[in-house]
Amino acid sequence: MLFEMTVSTTPGKTPGKTRRHMTNANARDFSLDSELEETRAWDDEDLEVAVEDDADDIQDGTDDFESGYADEPDPEEELTTGELDLAERHELRRVAALRTDLEDITEVEYRQLRLERVVLVGVWTEGSVEDAENSMAELALLAETAGSEVLDAIYQRRQRPDPATYIGRGKVEGLKEIVAATGADTVICDGELAPSQLRNLEDRLKVKVVDRTALILDIFAQHAKSKEGQAQVELAQLTYLKQRLRGWGGNLSRQVGGRAAGGVGIGGRGPGETKIETDRRRINTRIAKLRRELREMKGTRDTKRQERRRHQIPAVAIAGYTNAGKSSLLNRLTDAGVLVEDALFATLDPTTRRTTTADGRVYTMSDTVGFVRHLPHQLVEAFRSTLEEVADADLVLHVVDGSHPDPEGQIAAVREVFAEIGADQVPELVVINKADAADPMVIARLRQREPHCVVVSAKTGEGIAEALGVVEGELPRPGVEFAALLPYERGDLINRLHQHGEIDSVEHTADGTIVHGRANEDLAGELAAYALV
Repeated sequence: MLFEMTVSTTPGKTPGKTRRHMTNANARDFSLDSELEETRAWDDEDLEVAVEDDADDIQDGTDDFESGYADEPDPEEELTTGELDLAERHELRRVAALRTDLEDITEVEYRQLRLERVVLVGVWTEGSVEDAENSMAELALLAETAGSEVLDAIYQRRQRPDPATYIGRGKVEGLKEIVAATGADTVICDGELAPSQLRNLEDRLKVKVVDRTALILDIFAQHAKSKEGQAQVELAQLTYLKQRLRGWGGNLSRQVGGRAAGGVGIGGRGPGETKIETDRRRINTRIAKLRRELREMKGTRDTKRQERRRHQIPAVAIAGYTNAGKSSLLNRLTDAGVLVEDALFATLDPTTRRTTTADGRVYTMSDTVGFVRHLPHQLVEAFRSTLEEVADADLVLHVVDGSHPDPEGQIAAVREVFAEIGADQVPELVVINKADAADPMVIARLRQREPHCVVVSAKTGEGIAEALGVVEGELPRPGVEFAALLPYERGDLINRLHQHGEIDSVEHTADGTIVHGRANEDLAGELAAYALV
């Protein structure tokens, strides 16, 4: 390509300074319209080729285009109610590590939920060393479930807890040193402390002291979801708190009237009401309101229960120690889809599902709140309406964790609660769960101790079919035998017999259907008009 260079000198400027222009000798004149016309032709050619290719694919039947959107399932549509609840619970979790907070947090904003740093304290009064260690291990699990970091644990062998400080005076000084060395901000005692013990320990340790009852109540408050469950937990907390009110400094002695009392005038003079008395009165008022609300909720629950009784629908209740796998077993037996989590007291609200036997009989299966050693009596009283599901059931599935270090202790603790709520006379089937993780020797020992039991694994499905067969055999059977000739227009009676009765034989004749079987008294009364003579 040839280039042409022209040197020109600007008039009035120094001759040595020149401007140089480089031009293409063969360049044609540039036209915007012609250039756009050429690119438009390119687009037309590409479109024609694409249309021809699509037409060939459709004609050959080889069109494999996939959008990538229509056939993909929505992940949220496949989640069960329990999985959604678990995801909601895990949206905000406490983090033990990765701390970047300053030591003095009085003037900084909270950026994360701080884990309480706790030291566990226990008093060993009876049983073996293994029992004491199991109790402390359970207390550690409770503390972690409530959202704390366990730093250390100590327990003392005594005939009875010290009436002043729960543990001995010397142990209190040792505990104070442990708290100072570890930087703990909370001490949790494995027992229910009297108000004086709680106050004395806090005064000497200079940190917050919590007993086992308050710890369990805190876990219940975190996990309660339904309105009834939240009201029951609040009632239990207020009942516990009412006897443990404390004041600081002048808050206990506002014994003033007149203008000092706020200018209330006549009726406000004289000795005033102390702050602690005001708090106690407000707590009593709130307790009375909660009890009224729970009575109304209990009425709704009783109405549903009476409706099932009227139709004589058998009821099965799943009960047992906390974290024994009750919700997992309910999901395996009925596809309930309730929340399942490897944590203590993961589910508090009872769940009832309708299911059927292999021969079509309808019955209900309910999951109840888990039990624990030394279950606070405040919780038993507050949850009495919920626990009545166990007492009113026709069969109780007592779920036991076969992989626990002390399954016999769990069984004894649960049966103590059964006796307290009046469910000790209900027929009981012991279900030894977690067979996939349990020691075969422990399973054999439990089988020998509890002859009326089944061994299952809710995780793998092992033994579920056998358990269902035993449950169906334990359900109450209709007591009235019948033989009836039902006309074909009474198909509704045949359907009710399948749902609420037992059919031994069915024979279709020209006059109707001859049915032999057993039914309850109400249904047998309706069949009397068609009875065979």
